[in-house]
Amino acid sequence: MSSDLDFALSLADDADELALARFRARDLRVETKPDRTPVSEADRAVEERLRTRIAAERPGERVLGEEFGADEGDGDRWIVDPIDGTRNYTRGIPVWATLIALEDRVAVVSAPALGRRWWATRDGGAFCNGDPIRVSGIDRIEEATLLFALDRPVPARAFDAWHLRGFGDFWAHVLVAEGAAEIAVDAPGLKIWDSAAVAVIVTEAGGRFDGHISSNGVLHDEALELGS
Repeated sequence: MSSDLDFALSLADDADELALARFRARDLRVETKPDRTPVSEADRAVEERLRTRIAAERPGERVLGEEFGADEGDGDRWIVDPIDGTRNYTRGIPVWATLIALEDRVAVVSAPALGRRWWATRDGGAFCNGDPIRVSGIDRIEEATLLFALDRPVPARAFDAWHLRGFGDFWAHVLVAEGAAEIAVDAPGLKIWDSAAVAVIVTEAGGRFDGHISSNGVLHDEALELGS
């Protein structure tokens, strides 16, 4: 295991501890940002903790985070979404995760309320809770499971799939990486903190990731058509 991955996993440990401590808290403070998305005190606390540790333990490296923006400089960049799935988090739904990436080389997605953690390193494969994961080999839409973020109408072709479900955020993409689904179409316009970690994991599991769409690779042309 690389030192970069070791550090990323230890950051995820800190994030898990902070986020779980406030999950389902009755006095959780939640605000609405200018883009009309929610942010909780836990989002900010997690990102602040990770920034503090990176500054102290990895001097010269930068952070780009959802809540506090980008550091200046030209060092390696950590990309952080402190809580992906804040709406779920604030409503007590356990499908949320901290997303951590070091450029496009190392990625961790940690979902402590689900008891699941995924990670990957470039050319090192992808894992969930220590076990290797791999995309499926299904090559027909009619045999595939498709996952859609339901922010717009689902194309008619999607209903030809064997199974169609409305999953978004990190969850849809790691399910593709695990081989539980073949295509995930997230909301268009994902920010880099939404996509950096899941892109590495999907790719290292043998799949493909483009913008807001992931697939098992075999069905990628169909995925792009469905997500266009």
